[in-house]
Amino acid sequence: MPPEQGAPTNGAPPLRVLMVLESDFTLRGGGGAESQLRTIALYLKRLGHHVTIVTPLLPYGPQITAQRCFGLPVGRIAYPRVPLLGAGIMCVRAAALLLGRGRSYDAWHVHIGHHMGAVACLLGAVLRKPVVVKISGWWELEQGLMRDKRGPIDIIALKLLKKATVVQAISTRIATELAKHGFPADRVLVLPNAVDTSRFRARTQPRPAGSPFTAVFVGRLVPEKELTMLVDAWAEAFRGRTDVRLRFVGKGALEEPLREQAARLGIADHLDFLGHSDRVEDVLAEADVGVLPSRIEGLSNTLLEFMACGLPAVASRISGSEDFVVPGRNGWLFPVGDVTALRDCLLEAAALPRQRLVDMGVQARADVDDKASVGKVVGRLMALYRRATIAELEKVA
Repeated sequence: MPPEQGAPTNGAPPLRVLMVLESDFTLRGGGGAESQLRTIALYLKRLGHHVTIVTPLLPYGPQITAQRCFGLPVGRIAYPRVPLLGAGIMCVRAAALLLGRGRSYDAWHVHIGHHMGAVACLLGAVLRKPVVVKISGWWELEQGLMRDKRGPIDIIALKLLKKATVVQAISTRIATELAKHGFPADRVLVLPNAVDTSRFRARTQPRPAGSPFTAVFVGRLVPEKELTMLVDAWAEAFRGRTDVRLRFVGKGALEEPLREQAARLGIADHLDFLGHSDRVEDVLAEADVGVLPSRIEGLSNTLLEFMACGLPAVASRISGSEDFVVPGRNGWLFPVGDVTALRDCLLEAAALPRQRLVDMGVQARADVDDKASVGKVVGRLMALYRRATIAELEKVA
């Protein structure tokens, strides 16, 4: 069993942690917040700790109030599907759960800073329970409680979130935004998403001579990922060449439009659409670089997986990516939406000797191990669950 990195090792008893997620958690996976919860919870379980997950009973998820997913107990709070009234009843039932069963847990960890998180912060303050609230990024900032136009309920909920014992900002840019919204600086900790690097084997040798230069994107095929811009840049860089490949792993509404765009640009034979993969590490092992052209992210799990697999990343200069990608060291950064800059990054990457790409990938793996390995991130979280202060964590960082 791996040791708890960055956490007390004085024989403390196993922790009981309640994870609060205002989304769904199922065996089908989900988005970034769901993926992160799974990574952290499963690692805690491997260490012998106890994790329970509570979510709303959402209309698009399983209509089961109690289930085990990935071996983890999941409880879902039922509520009427009535605007405003339903949300209010859901929060009341969440409060009842926290006041009852929630007392038996050592700490509560909120994975999306929204209404259920606000309830947890209020009751955590009342019960003197450690509450860690993770702010994942774009949703909370642009569509959730920190959006420009907020109603009275959202204003109250945002005030309650500021009662969290610790607010986990997954990037320095998010920490800056939290400061602008009045979150106390002494309660905000920059702590990135975690990646289980044991899943990935970083390449130490170049790919076979003569193999095409291969870039890979992993994620949903949706507008905010700026994939049409990626295809435009790819066409500008490589139209007419036969020794390059661009691979898409994931599904989404843009797949057919992207195919049509590639055909119009004369690069249809460059692109592979692989759909969803449960073994993304196998696809990454066959690539030279990972590409993340997103318009907005908090901190992309995909970026961390690229780096864990030893892939240099070609990424837009956005929250999270700018914390991890260092041009000339482990990848390339380009301004959001800049087709020409992305084209130039792709051309530079394709022109490098294969060994240089490997060397950059080895550095990427070392950097993600140092900053975001699941052992290091969970170790710091566990110290917070055991009531360590941010100041105490920073002394041993």
